[in-house]
Amino acid sequence: MAEVLSVEDLLDAYRTMKTIREFEDRVHVEFAKGGIPGFVHLYAGEEASATGVGLQLRNDDQLASNHRGHGHCIAKGVEVKGMMAEIYGKKTGTCHGKGGSMHIADLDAGMMGANGIVGGGPPLACGAALAAKMKGTGGLAVVFCGDGASNQGTTFEAMNLATVWKLPVVFVFENNGYAEATDARFSVSCKDIADRAIGFGMPGQIVDGHDFFAVHDAFETAAARARAGDGPSLLEHKLDRFFGHFEGDNQNYRPKDEVKRLREDICCIKRFAAEVTNSHGVSAEQLNEIDEEIAVLIDDAVAFAENSPEPGPEDLMTDVYINY
Repeated sequence: MAEVLSVEDLLDAYRTMKTIREFEDRVHVEFAKGGIPGFVHLYAGEEASATGVGLQLRNDDQLASNHRGHGHCIAKGVEVKGMMAEIYGKKTGTCHGKGGSMHIADLDAGMMGANGIVGGGPPLACGAALAAKMKGTGGLAVVFCGDGASNQGTTFEAMNLATVWKLPVVFVFENNGYAEATDARFSVSCKDIADRAIGFGMPGQIVDGHDFFAVHDAFETAAARARAGDGPSLLEHKLDRFFGHFEGDNQNYRPKDEVKRLREDICCIKRFAAEVTNSHGVSAEQLNEIDEEIAVLIDDAVAFAENSPEPGPEDLMTDVYINY
């Protein structure tokens, strides 16, 4: 039976989704000003996916992400100021400015890291899941992949391994329809990625990735299965991104006005706000208060990042090796 969410749970969900949206929209603006180095891949539009999963994870659960990982980080509890400083390449960043946008990690929060390698996350999640199984903690690992990663050999091998060893891991494929600039209909051999689960002997489910409640319920079932020792699951979240594959992407591959339609009609945050205020006892005033909190938080995060020092030559060889 699906968990009944309290008003406080719903406000937490809204706060997380709104934080992701405002963080990404602000990074979009600041990147255009030239203050952010490297490549940036924004998560705006997909907030319900990360939030519906992240709010059910314990601190000792492990999450492996991908190049579009800011939303996953925020949903797993990584501190926003440290994230912003990391994206700016500053010493006060979560990884001391050495990871940047595509490699934010915070092991204390159970965030194993964003990952610039397509399909790089699934084997890492299997390792974390194996550790949880051997320790008997009841913990699990979750990995977020895109539709492009669904075709990688590393992903197939990880799913096979997870099933053979009955690992407590959930594979979440965020299918936004485009592997970079290629329509998934031309690059994925079957209509639904979830259908591939049967080939590995695990449950597979298609989920409306714009619907927080659908994501939450589906992951609740998959997480319970994993924690009970029954093995992995595959969830395919069908959703849409509002920005291009990367900042600077001209998006000529998208139909005219697609993004405008998505923002106006398909926005997961608008959908969530309408549902919780109409049917779940949440007031518009409560949501407005959260909006104001987050606006201040993002302003503070940008100011913190801009005023933080850059790594110096003395930092070059730190955080490279660890001794056990």
